[in-house]
This record gives sequence, structure tokens and C-alpha cells, in this order.
Amino acid sequence: MSAHGCKNFADTLSASPAEKTFEDNVEGGVTIFCPTDDAMKSFAPKFKNLTADGKQSVLEYHGVPVYQSMSSLRTSNGLMNTLATDGANNYDFVVQNDGQDVTLKTKVVTAKITGTVFEKEPVAIFSIDEVLEPTELFKLAPTPAPAPAPTPEADAESPKPAGKKHKSPPAPASPADSPVSSRKGKVAASTADKNGGFRFNGGAMVAPVFFIWLAHLLL
Repeated sequence: MSAHGCKNFADTLSASPAEKTFEDNVEGGVTIFCPTDDAMKSFAPKFKNLTADGKQSVLEYHGVPVYQSMSSLRTSNGLMNTLATDGANNYDFVVQNDGQDVTLKTKVVTAKITGTVFEKEPVAIFSIDEVLEPTELFKLAPTPAPAPAPTPEADAESPKPAGKKHKSPPAPASPADSPVSSRKGKVAASTADKNGGFRFNGGAMVAPVFFIWLAHLLL
């Protein structure tokens, strides 16, 4: 595996108790799905946070206790148990093929077989582009929330807003309060004052003339 881009996985497996689980299943047939070095590097932070048992289970999750050639994988669809399967702990994934492409699907990630590392009965080793993450140890991949169904109220045409109610116009001002009347009153008063002034001034001017004329007659 180290010579085919799976060195990180091979080194991690050889340092784990999971290695013995693989060895114990060789005689009956075993298929190993080996994540590439890049995939292992991306997964390293998650792997580091697992317990010792969790790390062992993840490694065993990449082995199937039966020999599967590439040709048989390309004709297989469905659930497949792994070396980590144990009673209530399913630790299974779905094999799905699409022509020449074969994918391994957990409910967390989907990995694609990218090459054949070794294939000779009873052992087959295939490289994959993602580390398989079992739902027993990792959260499910988030699924987009469906759009809320439209409510009958939303489907119905929105009622048009009622026409605005116009306020009743204010009662007309009384003549006394009317600005126009007030202005007319002021003008009238002003005119009266002016006329009175004119008449008064006129009277003041007529008086001397009358006396001059009267004096002229008496002479």
C-alpha cells in the first residue's frame, strides 16, 4: 500500500490493534479500501480526536471480510458489512456503481474508488479518495431543509387595502373669524380713516378760502 499512495493509512494501520483484525481475516478473504495520503492528511484532525477504540473502529471500517474483485464491485449495489461490524454496531456502508465508477457511501461521506493497489485472491486492495466515516462515530451530513409549503393564506390574493377615509372638511370660519373678513375689515377701517382724514383735511383747507371770499364781498 505504501508504494501506491496509501503510506499514511498503512503506517497508521500497522501501529494499531486493527492490524490483527485484518490479518485474522486474510485466509477467508478480505477487501481493503485504502484512503490516499491526501485523504488521510485531511482527516487527521478528526482522527486525532477519537478515542483508542474509535480509531480502531475507523480503521476496521475500511475492511470487508470477503474478497471482492473490481469486476464484482462494478456489478454490486447495496449494503456491505465491514470488519468493524459487531452486533448492534452496524458499521456498514453502501456500494454503488455507475458504469465503471464505484462509490462507497456512508451517511456522512461518499468515497470513490480511484485505483487498484492489489488484487489477487484472497486479498484485494483499492485506493479511495476519502476516509470512510461511520455514522456511529460522526455526525450525519447536513441535508438542505425543504422549502416550507405555501399556506392557503399565502396563495390567496392579498386583499387590497381599503380606500383611505377622508376627514370631513373643517366647518367654514364665521365672518368674524374669517381671515378674509378680517382683512376686509382692516381695509374698510383703513379706508374710513383715510377718508375721514381727507374730509377733515379738506375741511381745514376750505375754511380759509371761505373767509377770504366773504371778506372780499364785504369790501
